[in-house]
Amino acid sequence: MIDHELTVSDFLSSVLFIPLIPTFLSFFPALQLPLANDGGSRSSSSESSPQHPSYPSRPRQMLTLPTPPYSLQKSLENAEIDQKLQEIMKQTGYLKIDGQRYPAEVTDLISEGEIGSGTCGQVFKVRFKKTGHVIAVKQMRRTGNKDENKRILMDLDVVLKSHDCPYIIQCYGAIVTNTDVFIAMELMGTCAEKLKKRIQGPIPEAILGKMTVAIVKALLYLKEKHGVIHRDVKPSNILLDAKGQIKLCDFGISGRLVDSKAKTRSAGCAAYMAPERIDPPDPSKPDYDIRADVWSLGISLVSSSSYILLSRHFLTKDHRKRPKYHKLLEHSFIRRYEVSEVDVAGWFQTVMERTESPRSSQCFSHHQLHSLFSR
Repeated sequence: MIDHELTVSDFLSSVLFIPLIPTFLSFFPALQLPLANDGGSRSSSSESSPQHPSYPSRPRQMLTLPTPPYSLQKSLENAEIDQKLQEIMKQTGYLKIDGQRYPAEVTDLISEGEIGSGTCGQVFKVRFKKTGHVIAVKQMRRTGNKDENKRILMDLDVVLKSHDCPYIIQCYGAIVTNTDVFIAMELMGTCAEKLKKRIQGPIPEAILGKMTVAIVKALLYLKEKHGVIHRDVKPSNILLDAKGQIKLCDFGISGRLVDSKAKTRSAGCAAYMAPERIDPPDPSKPDYDIRADVWSLGISLVSSSSYILLSRHFLTKDHRKRPKYHKLLEHSFIRRYEVSEVDVAGWFQTVMERTESPRSSQCFSHHQLHSLFSR
């Protein structure tokens, strides 16, 4: 019994979230307490006091305290969180970079400044002291808030499992402390939102074409490989770098698809949210599917460029007529840029070299942008 208590205690002390503790109480047997005889305590002596004659004692009964209903009938959601937690805890405390695994603590992370913020926390440019690698680290506060806890778990779960997709940000590992969760990821250059602010003009069609291919394939991967819908597709979650890579990030409010549908209406940025999520055609059935992310991607692309050839496909208000990912991949625009050689790296590097920050006063004309790209 002592070994069992130590094992459970050690595990509970290391888990990420306090709200999950009631779930683990079901490991213990139900408590059994004796009911006091006659409603009060008495001496065990067999002698009776003259002032207090003895009475026949009632049979000794045992009171069983029932386990709370939410533990006896644990929801599928809690079971899923438990499973994800078990998997994630096995992958914390070390970073795996370039195929090598290194034990890691917070003291091994040297911050070189904040580079942005995500759904769950801040993102920093960090140097990993043991190897010298410069990486991105998302820092998320541990709280007792159920929704925030689910976001942290979801973000960790998706990035840790998506190591085989070239269009999703790669995760090196995670470090958990008493107060924070740190997710170590590859460092990208900037997001599409900041890139557009840097150039103060539309993103060229060819770059947009490559961006469309990458994000549609990332979303298709999430749906088919993990049964996940992103639910927060927007320019700030589309990352580019000097290697010409284009990747999707920030999975904190992603959701599990049940029968290819999701239900939560509040998750995501309203400006990029699909009409069927904001105002469901049938309020009694507020389900939606991956075509909601198609709409969000469409808004993201249109806001990033003046090129709107695909808008009528992405932005069809009736979600039933809006194409899904496989259909989109058959479109001539996407098929063209799936195979076209486009120097995304060269264009990206040139833009980054000629602009200091999104607040730069330098303005590129439409002609200058295409001149930059054609080099």
